Amino acid sequence: MDSLDHLKTWTAASAFGSSGQRAPLSACRSASQENGNIVSGGPSIIRKPGAYRSNLELTNSLRSNFVAAQEDYAAIAAADHNNNNHQTNGAANGAANGNGLHVDTERGGRPPAEVWTATEDGALFVPRIDWSQAGLQEEPAQYDITVKLFFLETEAVAKRAQHAKEALDLVLRELDAPAVDLLIVSFPGMSFEGDCEWEADRKNATQGNDEEELAAWAAIEQLHLAGLAKKIGLAEFGTEKLDRFLKKVQVRPAVNQINIKNCCNVPPPLLKLAKEQSIELLAHSDCLDILPKGTLRELLGPGLGGAGILADPEKGTGGLQGDLAPQWVVKYTAVVRDRGVIENKGYFAGAELVEEA
Repeated sequence: MDSLDHLKTWTAASAFGSSGQRAPLSACRSASQENGNIVSGGPSIIRKPGAYRSNLELTNSLRSNFVAAQEDYAAIAAADHNNNNHQTNGAANGAANGNGLHVDTERGGRPPAEVWTATEDGALFVPRIDWSQAGLQEEPAQYDITVKLFFLETEAVAKRAQHAKEALDLVLRELDAPAVDLLIVSFPGMSFEGDCEWEADRKNATQGNDEEELAAWAAIEQLHLAGLAKKIGLAEFGTEKLDRFLKKVQVRPAVNQINIKNCCNVPPPLLKLAKEQSIELLAHSDCLDILPKGTLRELLGPGLGGAGILADPEKGTGGLQGDLAPQWVVKYTAVVRDRGVIENKGYFAGAELVEEA
């Protein structure tokens, strides 16, 4: 496999079946706890979200997507091989699986990576995407499309503007939509945790990095001004941090998502500030550490549970050399407006391949 600097992986509410059509992924089929308005028309109480966390959904869906793509594209490649060569017995030396497709037995019987991955604009897509199958069943105007972009701790801060545009472009291309209704950005090092709402709000005031967040927000503002995101929002901003932020931005956030793990009230000062500034408070149950570095390496590594994209560090063969540094994750949901039904839901994730010293 050729050396690459960037890698993108994805999972969605639909994946490729052996016929080339999209079939539902069981890992994404169940409905999760979606964003809920906690200000208008309801009590200022956030219920404990339970055991559900988006990192479990993401990692399980990615793993299922990799396995399905390996099986489906291997079957397609085998059928093409048979049609082209009029043979079904495989290679004469026995290094085939009986239908003419070579299987690398040293890598757990997986098909070659080039069968089920693809290189596009210098980035490796794992698995490959058939963009001809992209799009929603109805016109984009019939949907509420929400996107949440997670900037990760291992990401280079200077590349956040580039990554924001890149992530949103992938979602728009996947949904074949001109814009999304809401784009929420989540920064690393931010949380809303404490023994009570007052303590959580106090701790939040010193988290993150204001200057880095403001610099990234300028890029999010440009996506909004360009018409690619109708509304933009934040996640995990408490009273003091949000107040400081509002004084320095050009386009104010329309939404602020918060996740309180323990059952408690929303801090009254935050409710007051949000009401005064016409900012909608939303509850969410997303994991704060959505894609740890070790998790991604395990998913793409040479082990039994991995996809075999990365080389075995001991043998130094059989895949990409180096380690992966996760950069960002984007989560998207398309809900049919008049029925409230989730039609399309998925993730994209970006990582950089780092050469080991």
